[in-house]
Amino acid sequence: MNLQSLQRRAFLEQSSYGLGSIALAMLQQQANAASTLPKPDHWHGALKAPHLPVKAKRVIFLCMAGGPSQFETFDWKPKLKELHEQPFPESFTKGQQLAQLQGQVLKARGSFTNFKKHGQSGIEISDLFPHIAKQADNLCVIRSMQTEQINHDTAHAFMNTGSIIKGRPSMGSWLLYGLGSETQNLPGFIVLTSSGKYGPQPISARQWSSGVLPSRFQGIQLQTKGDAVHYIGNPDGVCQSTQRQVVEEIQRLNGFLAEEQNDPEIATRIAQYEMAFKMQTSVPELSDFKDESQATLEQYGIKEPGDGSFASNCLLARRLAERGVRMIQLYHRAWDHHTNLEAGMKEGAEAVDRPTAALLEDLKQRGLLEDTLVLWGGEFGRTPMGQGTGRDHHILSFSLFMAGAGIKPGTTWGSTDELGYRAVENIVDVHDLHATMLALLGIDHHRLTTKFQGLDVRLTGVAGKVVKGILA
Repeated sequence: MNLQSLQRRAFLEQSSYGLGSIALAMLQQQANAASTLPKPDHWHGALKAPHLPVKAKRVIFLCMAGGPSQFETFDWKPKLKELHEQPFPESFTKGQQLAQLQGQVLKARGSFTNFKKHGQSGIEISDLFPHIAKQADNLCVIRSMQTEQINHDTAHAFMNTGSIIKGRPSMGSWLLYGLGSETQNLPGFIVLTSSGKYGPQPISARQWSSGVLPSRFQGIQLQTKGDAVHYIGNPDGVCQSTQRQVVEEIQRLNGFLAEEQNDPEIATRIAQYEMAFKMQTSVPELSDFKDESQATLEQYGIKEPGDGSFASNCLLARRLAERGVRMIQLYHRAWDHHTNLEAGMKEGAEAVDRPTAALLEDLKQRGLLEDTLVLWGGEFGRTPMGQGTGRDHHILSFSLFMAGAGIKPGTTWGSTDELGYRAVENIVDVHDLHATMLALLGIDHHRLTTKFQGLDVRLTGVAGKVVKGILA
């Protein structure tokens, strides 16, 4: 038959079976491909090889949300105590950014605590932290921190993501994206929270967001009371094998969609269904402290396992580190002391002092501290001037400490002026902190990037330098 003389109706009639056969064959091929799809591969990281020698395998960030006062923790200023309640010298503050003290009469507020030198290193630490003080020779105290943001939410964002622009990935997301996780049964980035009686500054989930990275790299917040994950168990009448069949069928359908659309969120969905199934076994075992000795519980100061306290969270952090979780963040919301500084600092210190020291000691005894980087600190510091019965926000100086993998132990870095108003020696900003953290994990901070709107995005932005003086 001459194709040119073939009418449209006749062509469709004669070719319908052929087109149907082709479509059926294609559907069959898709079904076969889906049935042979491998299970979602464990994410091994975007970096094929480390850029630098690897000192740390994981990070535990003890976030003191609200900004603890450096004058009652790690930065002893006897001159400030001498000036207590006297006018604060204007030469320090003229033209400077103040959060809520602008236009007020500024009076010096000396520390209500005493400081002593501890360990062979002689690091000066407040009497509010006697247990952390016993760890002095394991610590590197940085007294010259500065940040750019003077309000809590933006300061938290800057500390976690290196930016105040919404949608930037958090440091934990960068680590998980770049290095992957050593565990296949738990999320690689886990967040725990606790709260004190005074100064419980709110925090938001965007502090552990994956931002412009696929959502599989975001932090997963575990509940600190009751079940660590809601609905972790199957409902009555649903057995593990039935649940497995449901997951596999959903994965098969998502596999079809993944073939049609180049959408990283589909890969996230596939990976997260598989992770959720595994967590039904791994999470109950993780949060069950029955195999921990009474001596260990007492070492951490745990009154009731799983009570939502910072102490319970610290022990859980050690268990997460043992299981290969890459990034563990513990937020303790207790440090926003515009008022009740004395009561608030005492209560906050009592809640975190023993557990923090126990975590360091426990990690060390188990051989984990040598490849675990521990970071303790808040989003900014507090003013050397008083604000009623408290202290205001401060960005020109604050203190934190690091310990563990690749950190020079028993050292202090940087210093502030005689009244603690401004960091003046070996200043470390947040980008420097991030660059140093990444370096310890074997990452050149210039080379861990992702494309967004045609630009390379990275944790340290266009800044950041490794603080080599604190590296062992």
